[in-house]
Amino acid sequence: MGGIVNRIEILKSFLEHEPGDSFSRYALGMEYAKKGQMEEAKKAFEYVLEHDAGYVATYFQLAQLYRTLGLKHEAEKTYRTGITVATKAGDAHTREELEAALENLLSEE
Repeated sequence: MGGIVNRIEILKSFLEHEPGDSFSRYALGMEYAKKGQMEEAKKAFEYVLEHDAGYVATYFQLAQLYRTLGLKHEAEKTYRTGITVATKAGDAHTREELEAALENLLSEE
């Protein structure tokens, strides 16, 4: 566990110097999620998308997090937006992952 805390502190220090660094903010969200700090992870992922809507990988992670938190509508909306962004970016791999996850979500009735 200590390694995760250290990574979180390192990423926070990166963000103090470059608050707009989407990669570091995304990585911070991933570390929070690994540690079970879902609200902090959500804030980090939402920040990335507010400031860098083209950071495609974030859509999948945020939608998955919304699912974990029981926010199905938000998850569906995030998957759909991510599919649109991935398509425009020519990122077929991420688009396919998002489509499969959305299909899975919608079959959970």
